[in-house]
Amino acid sequence: MTDGVVDGDWDYRSLRLPAGVSRRQAMTQLAIHAEFSGWELARTLLFGDGSRKVWLRRKKSARLPDLIT
Repeated sequence: MTDGVVDGDWDYRSLRLPAGVSRRQAMTQLAIHAEFSGWELARTLLFGDGSRKVWLRRKKSARLPDLIT
């Protein structure tokens, strides 16, 4: 995965899946990201060589304000 990007209320990350990865394997990988990290599918791009680029997004987590001591 590449470094994340923050846009408004969403965090985005991209994931590159090589050509040899089946749809079922890709689905399993994305399900793991969704289940354990809260990511959801935002966009998919299929290249001519069979590889895929997938963008994942999730709501920005609520951050606690800095405490002044």
